[in-house]
Amino acid sequence: DYANVKPPEAVMERLKDVYGEQYFEDLESRSTASIVELATNVSAGVPMGTPVFDGAREPDVSEMLIKAGIDSSGQSVLYDGRTGDAFDRKVTVGIIYMLKLHHLVDDKIHARSIGPYSLVTQQPLGGKAQFGGQRFGEMEVWALQAYGAAYTLQEMLTVKSDDVVGRTKVYEAIVKGDDTFEAGIPESFNVLVKEMRSLGLNVELKSILDEDDADQTDYSAIAAE
Repeated sequence: DYANVKPPEAVMERLKDVYGEQYFEDLESRSTASIVELATNVSAGVPMGTPVFDGAREPDVSEMLIKAGIDSSGQSVLYDGRTGDAFDRKVTVGIIYMLKLHHLVDDKIHARSIGPYSLVTQQPLGGKAQFGGQRFGEMEVWALQAYGAAYTLQEMLTVKSDDVVGRTKVYEAIVKGDDTFEAGIPESFNVLVKEMRSLGLNVELKSILDEDDADQTDYSAIAAE
């Protein structure tokens, strides 16, 4: 029964150090049993609460280490478990909170030759889970344009993407050992035309006659009605 027993000054001073000046008046007004309970709670260590990315600063940590009777550097002498000799330098010892970014190369590495295509655009699907292709975006197009790699760019945007007829022609060329290919119309162009028609714009391709090819199509000449 602690009802008539006054807590020692040393205990009160230690609790004052732990909980801070702002709570000391509240401590003095508490019962002896409550003081004993608080002292028991911190006897095995002081619980800490800290906000994310706005926790204790280095001076705060050093001050707590000094109050705990530990070197303010947070380092301790460690001994080799095999020889019993102390290591040459002190080592930082303690518990830290660690946030691990669980992005591992083994989970991300991916390669594709051929694979599934989108039914609408006829372009390769995206992502490792769908065994998809590597996206060649707008900025990558700018890079090849700046480098002057016209044929590589044409290949990326046609036969390696959504040029259905061109895919077959490239396969035939590879089988025959021919290193040339002829790009056709990307399926995304047909999707664009159909979207424009859904808005009431009738877009048609116009053919022109040429001396060498009587049925050469001029893809740049389109008519909208």
